[in-house]
Amino acid sequence: MTTPYNFPHDTFADEIHQRFTDLEAGGETGVTVAVAGRVMLLRVQGKLSFGTLRDSSGEIQLFALSAVTESFEDFTKLHLGDWVGVTGEVVRTRKGELSVKVATWQVLAEARHNFGDKWAGINDFDVRYRHREADLWANPESRTALASRSGVIRSLREQLWSRGFMEVETPMLNSVPSGAAARPFVTHHNAFDVDFSLRIAPELWLKRLVVGGFERIFEIGRVFRNEGVSPRHNPEFTMIELYVAYWDVYDMMRLTEEICAGAAESVLASTTLTYQERPLSFATPWARRSMADLVSEAVGEDVSVHTPRERLVTLLSERGGEANEAWGTGRLLSELFEVACEADLWEPIFVTDFPLEVSPLARRHRDDDLLTERFEVYCAGRELANGFSELTNPDEQRKRFEDQARLKAAGEDETMEIDEDYIKALEWGLPPTAGLGIGVDRLAMLIADAPNIREIIAFPTLKPLRG
Repeated sequence: MTTPYNFPHDTFADEIHQRFTDLEAGGETGVTVAVAGRVMLLRVQGKLSFGTLRDSSGEIQLFALSAVTESFEDFTKLHLGDWVGVTGEVVRTRKGELSVKVATWQVLAEARHNFGDKWAGINDFDVRYRHREADLWANPESRTALASRSGVIRSLREQLWSRGFMEVETPMLNSVPSGAAARPFVTHHNAFDVDFSLRIAPELWLKRLVVGGFERIFEIGRVFRNEGVSPRHNPEFTMIELYVAYWDVYDMMRLTEEICAGAAESVLASTTLTYQERPLSFATPWARRSMADLVSEAVGEDVSVHTPRERLVTLLSERGGEANEAWGTGRLLSELFEVACEADLWEPIFVTDFPLEVSPLARRHRDDDLLTERFEVYCAGRELANGFSELTNPDEQRKRFEDQARLKAAGEDETMEIDEDYIKALEWGLPPTAGLGIGVDRLAMLIADAPNIREIIAFPTLKPLRG
C-alpha cells in the first residue's frame, strides 16, 4: 500500500469538542476540518458507517454516508488501528454525537496487528510492555499516566528555575561508581581499554560544581542500578538531584515539601489525591519524626543508636531480619526501621536523624555524633526522597569511604568506593551545603495513581525473549 508523505492536519479531537459543545442534535456547522489519528472502532449500518477516531488529544466520531463520502465501500473495510486522515464538516448527529461528516479520507498507515478487545484494550503483559506503542493506543490510561509524568517533570523544573536554580548535566560514565550504595552496571571503553560504570547517582559531580561556584544547581537525569525489578524498582530510573550552598537539612526539608506539593497542584489542580483508592494529602507542612522515635513506637520500647547491639539484634531477628556481624547499632536501627515501620508510613513524612553508619556522605548531627543531619521522605509505604546537610570535611569523608571499604570486605554488596577526585575537590573547599534527591518515577506513580513503576516509564526494562 502506498501512503502519502504528509497530511494537512489542522484540528485535534478535543478542539472540536471544546469549540462546538453547544451544537444541538442534528445541527450542522458549515466548518470543515482535517483530522488524523487511528480508527479504534468501526461499525457499518447499510449506507451509513460510524467510526471512532482517536488522536493524541482524545476521540471524535467519524460519520460516513455512501452518498457523501469518497470511496465509501473502502472506508467500511478499514482495519481497527489504521491511521487515517479525514476532511469533512463538523456536525452533530440526530442521536446527539458530535462528529466529522467524512467527505474525503486516506489511509496514512496500515495497522497489521490488532489492538485487543475494543472495550477492554490490551491486557497481555508482553504486548503491553514489550510493545508499549500498541498499549498507548489501546489503553488511554497508559497515555494519561505518561502525560502525568511529563507534567511532574515540567513542574519540578519550572519551580526550581523560578527559585534561581541552574540546570546542569554530569557524566553518566564514571570511573568510580559512587554517590549511593548500589551495585553498578559495568561497560568497557574500547579506546581507553578500561572499564567504566554507568552512574548510580550524580551526587559527587554536582557537589564538585558547588565547589566550582554554582550555588543553586539541579539535574534531572537517568541513573542505573544493577538490581532486581519490582513494582517499585526499575534498573534505570529518573532522579532529580539538587544542591544549595549555605543551606542545611532543615532548609532542604521545606523546599522538598514545597516542590512535591507544587507538582501535585500543577498536574491535578490539588494537593489532595487518591492513591490506590486511599486518600493521600501532599498539603504542607509534612510531618517530621526521627527514625529512633518511629522504631521505638513500632517495637514498644525506647531504642536508638545508643541501645546495646545485642538488644537491637534480638528485636531485628524477632521481626524476621538477619544481622550481619559487621553491622553496628546504626545499621541495625536502620534495618529495624525498614522491617517495622516503612510499610506503614502513608501520608508524606520526613524521617530524620539517620545513623552515621548508613549515611557516608551526610554531615554529623550537631547534637549527636552517632547521627547525621539526614532525612528520607516516605509516602504510601515507600521511600520518595533523600536529603541531608552535606559532609564538607575531606578528612572525614576519606574515613567514611574507608569504612565503606571495610564493609565491602565483610561481604556487603552495596557500598561506596573511595573517590580520590571527589576528596581532592573537597580539599578546594565546599561551603555549608544541603542536597536532595527525589525519585521522579515514584513521585509520578503517586500523582498518576499508578500501582506499578512500569506504568509511568515509557519503556520499562524487561527480560529479553529467547529463541
